[in-house]
Amino acid sequence: MNRIIVIFTLLLILFCGCNSSKKREIIIFHAGSLSVPFRELADEFEKANPGISVLLEPAGSLVCARKVTELKKPCDIVASADYIVINNLLIPEYASWGIRFATNEIVIGFSEKSKYGSEIDSSNWMNILQQSDVIYSRSDPDSDPCGYRTVLAFMLAEKYYGMPGLTANMVTKNKDYVRPKEVDLVALIESGAADYMFQYKSVAIQHHMKYIELPDAINLSDPVLNEIYKTASVDVTGNKPGSKMRVTGEYINYSLTVLDKAPDKSDAIKFVEFIISPDGMNIFRKNGQDPIIPFSTEQPEKIPVVLRKYLKN
Repeated sequence: MNRIIVIFTLLLILFCGCNSSKKREIIIFHAGSLSVPFRELADEFEKANPGISVLLEPAGSLVCARKVTELKKPCDIVASADYIVINNLLIPEYASWGIRFATNEIVIGFSEKSKYGSEIDSSNWMNILQQSDVIYSRSDPDSDPCGYRTVLAFMLAEKYYGMPGLTANMVTKNKDYVRPKEVDLVALIESGAADYMFQYKSVAIQHHMKYIELPDAINLSDPVLNEIYKTASVDVTGNKPGSKMRVTGEYINYSLTVLDKAPDKSDAIKFVEFIISPDGMNIFRKNGQDPIIPFSTEQPEKIPVVLRKYLKN
């Protein structure tokens, strides 16, 4: 009997020890274009908080939202390349607030192997990309904000350059090279399978790729030009099967939220605080992405108290 008690006690100690050493987990669904800075943020956060593990799951921002709304997957934080994904698809049913924290711009990325790479510039790209021997790639507008922003850029370029039919020509060309999220395009360029990609500037910088910048009236980077951007719009898949959501042109705003039913809400808020802290924003700057400072929100009264000091009054 005593031997049985000793064995039982040892097993209980072992079980409790294993259980107590198990790390807490923060689950994050995030835009593919956030992969590099978020990996760095997660590494730094885990060093400072050894009892917490940050699990990162990149996808197109619309797909990230659907993992919550349709698939009901457990998640603590959603970080989107477009604030409307959180505002329109997650609030108020799944989240109560969103913080806009970073911006970006649309560029055309390419490599040394790209056809006409020595000739392309911001004034002739539309002619070069329409040539039959050139392959260009873009992300899926129904999955990824970079995808629908690319289509918006086509519409704005059609007006800017006075080229009727440009949008239709670009949308129908090279459909086999449309991918679910913007970072999937990098491999197509690096392998030489495609010559050019419509991409975020930060991703091009992070992957050491060549790129040309587009005029501000096209690249969705300048809040002063929102009235011009708003002249373009596109319908994309909504938060329910078969539904549509209209996206109107606007300067690029990334946003994030902690879900109302987050499995580890307190740690998730702590991680968000690190993201929007000066140290966190320095990681974004280092990776070619500018923060929106002060940060803004449409739900100021719902923001956790610990985060309010970072927000615009």
